[in-house]
Amino acid sequence: MSEWQETDFGSIPKEWGLRKISDIKSEDNRAIAMGPFGSNIKAENFVAFGVPVIRGTNLNFAKYVDGDFVYLTEEKADELLGSNCKAGDLVFTHRGTIGQVGLIPYGKYPRYVISQSGMKLTVNSDLIDSDFLFYFFKSDFGQYQILKYESQVGVPSISNPLTSLKEIEVPAPALIEQKAIAAMLSSLDDKIDLLHRQNKTLEAMAESLFRQWFVEEAGEDWEDGTLGHFAVNPKNGVKPSDIDSETKYVGLEHIDRRNIALIQSGNTSDVTSNKFRFSENDILFGKLRPYFHKVCFAPYGGVCSTDILVIRPKKTDYFSYCLFAFYQSDVVEYANLGSGGTRMPRTNWETLSQYPMAVPDDMKLHEFNNLVMPSINKIKQNIVQIHTLEKLRDTLLPKLMSGEVRVTV
Repeated sequence: MSEWQETDFGSIPKEWGLRKISDIKSEDNRAIAMGPFGSNIKAENFVAFGVPVIRGTNLNFAKYVDGDFVYLTEEKADELLGSNCKAGDLVFTHRGTIGQVGLIPYGKYPRYVISQSGMKLTVNSDLIDSDFLFYFFKSDFGQYQILKYESQVGVPSISNPLTSLKEIEVPAPALIEQKAIAAMLSSLDDKIDLLHRQNKTLEAMAESLFRQWFVEEAGEDWEDGTLGHFAVNPKNGVKPSDIDSETKYVGLEHIDRRNIALIQSGNTSDVTSNKFRFSENDILFGKLRPYFHKVCFAPYGGVCSTDILVIRPKKTDYFSYCLFAFYQSDVVEYANLGSGGTRMPRTNWETLSQYPMAVPDDMKLHEFNNLVMPSINKIKQNIVQIHTLEKLRDTLLPKLMSGEVRVTV
């Protein structure tokens, strides 16, 4: 049996030992570096294509940096060479949302530039596996190591970011065991990623069909109408005291941009104000800052923020049509232009429901719904699988990182 070593973040097998980041970083002079000063990257520096800039929003993914990037020219990236990073590097936020960490994927871009709120780490691959280190920082043990250096003054930030990062201690099992641990966790993340990508493919196919059937090939004999012809906005308010603890809560922060699949949800124990009830297959439309394009369908019933419009098709056969009608970029832009308020623009049902749409006959809508619903149901199944795999990964993560569960190598 293993002997155990006590650390300030828990027990680990004694033979693993602890190593500081300063001891396992690459010998490269820029192995640990921060992003440039804000004045060195301005909006006018951004171009359509080039070297991607990693911002906090690009770290909101399971493992690898992803999402919508802004880009710099090769020349501008050369000017910021100290803030460049490459495949296999780890990226952290040192200001803003502390605790975010991402891994630079292989095979995407030759290099990236970290933003002014980020810092990067290049490891010595003979001593530490970057995937293993990533998972360590995603665990409660790793998060503790990062957050213990958080400054308590002003905007959330890490005190002396580079020095603090170098001082962090990490468990260091044999390299072969590190790789085995990382491989087990990566296999789960790979399956989760595959399901996410399958959902996006199903979404794209259904959206393409919608545009073909109801935009490009719209019937000349179809009557003029509006989105309000197909759906209503039920306002079923509910007080916090009337919400069951098992009820799922959806806030704007739980809806991904440009994604009809609702993956996340919150805890109703945190709900302190009135909300709206929604039912399975209702459409949830983010009315606060609608340009964020937060539109999805509900795979279950629950309660949501009052900054979300609950949209309910008038007939079951209208569901698929309504989902992709309200999901259109033109509709989101229409909602945005009709929003009230400058700093916190909000749309409303009265405006959104007036978006002009030709009215197909019910048989057309029935056929479209029958064609698309298998894809919607598959997305629902994938969401359940994603949650199951995430729960398994999150259960295994602390056990593997503490040595409570060992991988045979």
